[in-house]
Amino acid sequence: MTTDEIKEIIQNGENSYIEFKEEEIKAKGLNKPYYTSDHKYYIRVGSTKRIATKEELLRLFEASGSFHFDISPVEGTSIKDLNIDIIRDYFMKYNTFDLFDEPSESVERILINADILKDVDGRKLCTVGGLLIFGKNPEKHLPQNGVSFAHFKGNEITDELIDKKIITGRIQDIAEQLMIVIKNNMLVPSVINGLKREDKEEYPMIVMREAIVNSLVHRNYSISGSKIRVFMFDDRIEFRSPGRLPNTVTIDKMKIGVSYSRNPFLVKYMENMRYIDQLGRGIPMILKKMKEAGAKEPLLEEYGEEFILTIYKA
Repeated sequence: MTTDEIKEIIQNGENSYIEFKEEEIKAKGLNKPYYTSDHKYYIRVGSTKRIATKEELLRLFEASGSFHFDISPVEGTSIKDLNIDIIRDYFMKYNTFDLFDEPSESVERILINADILKDVDGRKLCTVGGLLIFGKNPEKHLPQNGVSFAHFKGNEITDELIDKKIITGRIQDIAEQLMIVIKNNMLVPSVINGLKREDKEEYPMIVMREAIVNSLVHRNYSISGSKIRVFMFDDRIEFRSPGRLPNTVTIDKMKIGVSYSRNPFLVKYMENMRYIDQLGRGIPMILKKMKEAGAKEPLLEEYGEEFILTIYKA
């Protein structure tokens, strides 16, 4: 019953009575996630609740859009951990000015505004993304950075190991090195077309490039000690990225190009360097290219705390 209906009953002097019932309404707040008075964060599991783990809490903050790990500061770092020459080249190419023409205090301010550095109580610390894109030795402070590659003779992880590599460094350099490693481990059978011999790739390199960069840019870097794993088998190649999908993203949404950037800093800088675009076309392009190649549809799945992209041989 509305307040207007109640007023009408009173004004008309009707012989009626009003019965009030209590009803609990749970409104959705704006400032998620919520915490208790003693600053503990809980999540609901069925009919019970428990304190959120670090990983769950990070996912909650990411889902609310209030936190991105790639712009968080890394303790024990300073501007000395950055390769200033690479940063200078980047700014000259994409921002059209020379950092070396600026006074030192202006350089720090520019790097802070660019989220490469973060001011923490007067200390100028590198951000996670700053180290991953511009660091001299990113894995010194971020041991989870890098890719572990393994090539097996067969279709099982227990089969004979043909090749194994650990690739580290800045993520754009990792992408280039991993492309070479994968290409060197691919068979390139030849087919005769008329009088010409043509080489046929097991996997289109444009697909490999997209899968590699996707893994590097969108993995969860807050999971320490876990590198990206790339497994090559006789019939497929698997890209295993640490971290489940962000709460707002599903596999079905990914297939049609809906995307959410867990690491917007990495996405922005890798896009500027022409490694990716922000249009969400990566997964749809992979599906399209593999269909054109006559291969089985790539498989996207979550297993434990990993997101796995499996691409089958053409």
